[in-house]
Amino acid sequence: MRILGLDYGSKTVGVAVSDPLLLTAQGVTILRREQENKLRRTLAGIEELCKEYEVGLIVLGYPKNMNNTEGVRCEKTKEFKEMVEKRTGLTVVLEDERMTTMMADRAMNEGDIRGEDRKAIVDKLAATFILQSYLDRRKDKEKE
Repeated sequence: MRILGLDYGSKTVGVAVSDPLLLTAQGVTILRREQENKLRRTLAGIEELCKEYEVGLIVLGYPKNMNNTEGVRCEKTKEFKEMVEKRTGLTVVLEDERMTTMMADRAMNEGDIRGEDRKAIVDKLAATFILQSYLDRRKDKEKE
């Protein structure tokens, strides 16, 4: 079993997947759509990736505000979570995604990635950080 990580945005969904041992996360792709509320193809893409990678659980980034409050994006994310669960039949876990975009930006700066290249990978990189954060916490709980 693998775990799929998702970074849900208004026009894209970044996707990452764990290795079979659930130790590391790797960026896979970015699912794009023309309009925010047009999700049929996005959900079909997620379902296909779940089958391809033999996914047993999905981790979805949860965009809390820096002061730990929940805004409009949190509500949209919860709605998306329900759609993904219904479409895939898998459990979707919400993972705090604060700081992941900043971490992705820092990683791209260190890698000297600029301009259009940044736009092409930022969501996939954010999904990777979201999933890796979940995997690390999971590992720490097992040690206790």
